[in-house]
Amino acid sequence: MASHIVGYPRMGPKRELKFALESFWDKKSSAEDLQKVSADLRSSIWKQMSHAGIKYIPSNTFAYYDQVLDTTAMLGAVPPRYGWNGGEIGFDVYFSMARGNASVPAMEMTKWFDTNYHYIVPELGPDVKFSYASHKAITEYKEAKALGVDTVPVLVGPVSYLLLSKPAKGVEKNFSLLSLLGKVLPIYKEVVSELKAAGASWIQFDEPTLVMDLDSHKLQAFTEAYSELESCLSGVNVVVETYFADVPAEAYKVLTSLKGVTGFGFDLVRGSQTLDLIKGGFPTGKYLFAGVVDGRNIWANDLAGSLSILHALEGIVGKVNETKLDKEIKSWLAFAAQKVVEVNALAKALVGQKDEEFFSANAAAQASRKCSPRVTNEAVQKAAAALRGSDHRRATTVSARLDAQQKKLNLPVLPTTTIGSFPQTIELRRVRREYKAKKISEEEYVKAIKEEINKVVKLQEELDIDVLVHGEPERNDMVEYFGEQLSGFAFTVNGWVQSYGSRCVKPPIIYGDVSRPNPMTVFWSTTAQSMTARPMKGMLTGPVTILNWSFVRNDQPRFETCYQIALAIKDEVEDLEKAGINVIQIDEAALREGLPLRKSEQSFYLDWAVHSFRITNCGVVDTTQIHTHMCYSHFNDIIHSIIDMDADVITIENSRSDEKLLSVFREGVKYGAGIGPGVYDIHSPRIPSTEEIADRITKMLAVLETNILWVNPDCGLKTRKYTEVKPALLNMVAAAKLLRTQLASAK
Repeated sequence: MASHIVGYPRMGPKRELKFALESFWDKKSSAEDLQKVSADLRSSIWKQMSHAGIKYIPSNTFAYYDQVLDTTAMLGAVPPRYGWNGGEIGFDVYFSMARGNASVPAMEMTKWFDTNYHYIVPELGPDVKFSYASHKAITEYKEAKALGVDTVPVLVGPVSYLLLSKPAKGVEKNFSLLSLLGKVLPIYKEVVSELKAAGASWIQFDEPTLVMDLDSHKLQAFTEAYSELESCLSGVNVVVETYFADVPAEAYKVLTSLKGVTGFGFDLVRGSQTLDLIKGGFPTGKYLFAGVVDGRNIWANDLAGSLSILHALEGIVGKVNETKLDKEIKSWLAFAAQKVVEVNALAKALVGQKDEEFFSANAAAQASRKCSPRVTNEAVQKAAAALRGSDHRRATTVSARLDAQQKKLNLPVLPTTTIGSFPQTIELRRVRREYKAKKISEEEYVKAIKEEINKVVKLQEELDIDVLVHGEPERNDMVEYFGEQLSGFAFTVNGWVQSYGSRCVKPPIIYGDVSRPNPMTVFWSTTAQSMTARPMKGMLTGPVTILNWSFVRNDQPRFETCYQIALAIKDEVEDLEKAGINVIQIDEAALREGLPLRKSEQSFYLDWAVHSFRITNCGVVDTTQIHTHMCYSHFNDIIHSIIDMDADVITIENSRSDEKLLSVFREGVKYGAGIGPGVYDIHSPRIPSTEEIADRITKMLAVLETNILWVNPDCGLKTRKYTEVKPALLNMVAAAKLLRTQLASAK
């Protein structure tokens, strides 16, 4: 557990600020003078907290009037009578709302819950035009960062803000303030995006209204708000704070189920009954911010009593590190925090200040890892050793296989397909989350996933796609899903790393020999195939991608681990084939990214990486079509290795890289297998027209044979919405049909 200052009620105004405000209001000093005094005070407070060892230091808690008025300014919710015409809200408009001016009165002021602190009540109605009009939260975060203090920006949460507002004059008293939620959330998204861009790793949303007696409609607003914010909150830690009272049981359920939230804060001084709710169940892998020090009075804290509560909570929640790894494996690892300790220990040891206890514990962990039966599996070692001496190529040429596959599959010219995943809806994520939390039964989970697969299959049939996918509704992550079903893998709760933008993943840990105890995808693939007469792709992640997207054991060469994974995937491929799946895609999205930087090392890597892929499918019959997929990397320099993979069909990113891939074929490289360069970019919400896609296909046909070209998007569709996917795929299929017609008429 780490030290944390909640931030509200605000730090009481210092004497200097009181004089500065009054001087400004009396027009005896300038806005610059007021800003300098307030900046000096903020700097002093942040440095005091930092020197005291506080880990989570709040910012944006220093208000010139109050934090709700700050939020009104942020949202641009200025009543018309103050004559604001847009732009950044300055002191004149801000203080006019708070104090009135010669022409118009101030807005209503009321008490902040059960304190003697006051706030300016927002005046809202259906005609309010919200806009991002105050960048105070970002400015203060950057201000603290420039001082070397990384803070947690604090925002009044969107639902509490609306619930603390009132209908403006002339608006019906029964007007639903929560009906404005959809209008304020875009502003919050802008603020969050700017904070993330500025470097914020934590953001705090204050939702104190959760301690009140709220009906189901109001509680539902919290769920809706944070579900809508979820995508923009990805890549940043989020704590939702409550205070001043116990959180009711229903509100506790809603709060601890909010999307995109990393941790939850509770007042355990005035909310002692909340402690019982926490003991009754706290979400796995989440942070608990326990309010055990009373910030509302001046009496010294009962440290022994508070420590007792914290010990009890630690037993329930665990320390804020890894809660999923068992003790033995955990002792073998060192994440960022532990590596800092290791560096320090080594530096001290070098100058004669060796921490004998620390080094002894480390030696014991090293010995434990070397002799643990969990690490070595003799059967796997023997199977991997037996791979030597064969290149594991399929017996016939790719052209012969394509002929055999066409006779069986009977696909049209320019066959259409997608890469694998379909949109991961809020409802789908809820089902997976509740199943993992054991809130729904396996029967309920399977039923829900089957319904989603059926929806995806029917949609593809309606769109007239030729080779279908099941949409991968049972998978949150393409590597995690397989790692969880393979031996030799472990997973973290908090080991997040950034992939791109706000996309973050938790790489699996490969700690031992890898094998496949049971089939992993056969049930879902055969279920999907039973729903359609069209070919259904079995969807697998390849061994090189699983390796490159994991934390890999360092006690044996990487290629040996990769061969073990390849054998596990080979078992799955052959089981899919036996179950009647005639098209199997083995994604190798990360093959290129593992390429060593030094050219002298690249050939060896490509040899074993390509060999690993071939191992996975060397045992299938000619009529089983093996696909692979690669995306978002530079492929031209490894095109000969890609050909050497000997896949029947490769789908590969092309549109976002401005069709650079096609240049390699213009330069004379001959490619005889099926190939589907992506015809549109799935990482953009933009929907390409039929004509645009047809133009891309025409460019491809200029350098590729008609009988090998496939039509497909660049990558999987999980990050997109159905409102984007449906028209884009409709246009893609229409473009393929248009080109088929043109090709037929040209004969």
